[in-house]
Amino acid sequence: MGSDLQKLTVNPKKPRVQSAARAFQLLQLVARADANGVSATEISETLGMPRQVVYHLAHTLVDMNMLRKVGRGSYLLGIGVSVIADGFRRQIGTGDIVATYAERAAEATGETAYVVGWVEDEIVVLGTARGKGIIQAAEVPRGTAGDAHARASGKLLLAMASDDEVKRYLANHVLRKRTPNTITGKRALAIELAAIRETWFGTEQEEYEAGLSCLAVPIGPVPSRMVLGISAPAERMARNLPSYLDILRQVAAR
Repeated sequence: MGSDLQKLTVNPKKPRVQSAARAFQLLQLVARADANGVSATEISETLGMPRQVVYHLAHTLVDMNMLRKVGRGSYLLGIGVSVIADGFRRQIGTGDIVATYAERAAEATGETAYVVGWVEDEIVVLGTARGKGIIQAAEVPRGTAGDAHARASGKLLLAMASDDEVKRYLANHVLRKRTPNTITGKRALAIELAAIRETWFGTEQEEYEAGLSCLAVPIGPVPSRMVLGISAPAERMARNLPSYLDILRQVAAR
C-alpha cells in the first residue's frame, strides 16, 4: 500500500476552496486503498496535510457517512459514497462527457479517438469519435473490453491502478498474443507499467492490431479512472507522436 500511495499526485491548479479540495483529495486517497484502509499518518504524509487538518476532515466525513473508521485509526469509504458512485455510472452512460473528449481529440488530431475507463473491475471503451483523414483506424465500439495489456489506454489505466486492482485484473484476464509485438508476460508488463508511471502517458506500437499504434493520456489529474486516446497508422503515429501527445494533454486537461 505504501508504494502505491507514493504514485498519487494532485491537480497542480490552486483550488478556490482549499478545504473542499483537501476533502476531495482525502476521499480519492482512501478510495485507492485496500481493505485495510488508510491511516491518518499515511494521509498526512501522502497529501502533505498537517495531522490536525486530517483529523478534522476525516471526522467530518465520518459524520457524513462518506468515511468509516476501522481498526486503530484507519479509514475506509462509507456508505454515503455509494450515491456518488451510482450517480456517476448512471450519468456516464449517457455518453455526453466522453463524447466531448473524444470528439475534441478527433477534431484536433484528425485521428480516431476514444475514451476508456474502469467499469467495476473491467477496462471498457466508453466512447469513440471518427477521425478526418482518408486512412483511419477503425472505431473501437463502445463497450469493448479485454486485452488491456495490448492497448495504450489499458496499460495506462493499469499503471494508475492500485496493486490489488492490477492483481485482480491479471487473475481474470489472459495476456493473449494479438500480434508479434504484444506483451504476454507479467514481468514484462510490470516493467512497462513502471515506465508509464515515469511519464504518465501510454503507447503501443502494433501490439493490438498490426499496422496501427495508439497513444493515451489521463483525463484530469493522476491517478485517473478514465483516459483519452487515439489510434493511427503506425508510421503516422511515429512521425507525429510529440505533437499528438501535446494535443491530447491539452484536450484531457479541459
